[in-house]
Amino acid sequence: MFTIFTYILAFTALVYSFAKDKQKTIIALHKALRAFLGLLPDFAAILALVGVLLTFISPQFVVRFVGAQTGFLGMLLSSWVGSITLIPGFIAFPLVKSLLDRGAGIMQMAVFVSTLMMVGFVTAPLEIRFLGKKETILRNVLSYFYSFIVALIIGWVVGS
Repeated sequence: MFTIFTYILAFTALVYSFAKDKQKTIIALHKALRAFLGLLPDFAAILALVGVLLTFISPQFVVRFVGAQTGFLGMLLSSWVGSITLIPGFIAFPLVKSLLDRGAGIMQMAVFVSTLMMVGFVTAPLEIRFLGKKETILRNVLSYFYSFIVALIIGWVVGS
């Protein structure tokens, strides 16, 4: 239902924009199309990679290492993987859904996504150049611990 509402809202906004200024709307649509086509090859490659990866990962493997029964150790493993991996959100969320379908725990996946989005081990050298070493380390350490708090809250709310 939410998806349908979002589509209707977007379509209504597009019609309004078109009525307001036809030329600007067409320019915006062309820019959006170019951006989409620019992302499409990377998106397709990553989706294919995730699909191949999930083909070789059995549900038993997922349950053994990041299932709900793995508790804090599974969360720790998920947080490490999330901290050192650089995956865009539009790939991470479908991946997490697939892992949940294969038996991964809610809190384990919550900490994975949180660290993936907030902790930047791979990007730390670049961040140090712009923000400084102290600030980068502080931000990453606080983000890492905050990811566990987020996972615990999600586990409590969802009931894992």
